[in-house]
Amino acid sequence: MPGEGAAQPAKWGDLGVRAVSAAVLIPAVLADVWVGGIWFHLFVALIGILMAMEWVTIVHRQSPIQFALHAAGAMCGAFLPLDVGVLGAISAIAILTAVSIALAASADTGGPVWRYLGVAYVSLPPIALVILRDDPEFGIAAIVWVMVSVWVADSLAYFAGRIIGGPKLAPRVSPKKTWAGLGGAMVGSALAAAAVGLWLGLPGVAVLALLAAVLAIVEQAGDLFKSAMKRHYGVKDSGRLIPGHGGVIDRVDGLVAVAMAAALIGAIRGGLEHAGSGVLLW
Repeated sequence: MPGEGAAQPAKWGDLGVRAVSAAVLIPAVLADVWVGGIWFHLFVALIGILMAMEWVTIVHRQSPIQFALHAAGAMCGAFLPLDVGVLGAISAIAILTAVSIALAASADTGGPVWRYLGVAYVSLPPIALVILRDDPEFGIAAIVWVMVSVWVADSLAYFAGRIIGGPKLAPRVSPKKTWAGLGGAMVGSALAAAAVGLWLGLPGVAVLALLAAVLAIVEQAGDLFKSAMKRHYGVKDSGRLIPGHGGVIDRVDGLVAVAMAAALIGAIRGGLEHAGSGVLLW
């Protein structure tokens, strides 16, 4: 039937480009995670700065002052934990946030709340990633566990949403997201987390799988947060840097949400210096 034939390419039209982009980026990211040290901090800072550029372009109309504040926040999150600790980094980010909010409010007192969230959005995820990776014993394992869980969750959500379809998850925010996609994300994340746990010989694999399923909800919430921002400003993608994926925020929206949740859990259970152990050992 002509209608079916026409719909199919649109449904899967971006799959090839997405696969190629992933095949190029994933090995590079994992290599940087393995090397660690200052190289990982530089990588995290770069991601934060690119997120800052996209956020400021959409929300602050490319304001150079706001970009400087947002980029400075991303660098504080990536580098200050090395020198002044996490609390020092958060204090610096709080100051930058206050300045950004004051400038945004003075420019337009009746503007949307998104103008006040950007510095924290691009600055706190770098802290979370650094906390997890800097665990001396389980840093690499924690980052790999988080990344693989998120990547598989994202992939299975993509396939489940397109193959199964069904009721929409949040039609006003993201018309393409379905409950089936959320279910696929939870199953995929749980399976990936269990597989990584077994590969690493970790105890409590069942708990890791359950935790990952819950974090898949966080991952989808991170995606919806980004979608709500884009819908408010009437943009399709946060940028065009990554073929098939849009911008950096489009690619890491779920990852940064999960990283922050995982780092918080790990820090509560194992302390800031052993957050990786805290999130992996059950």
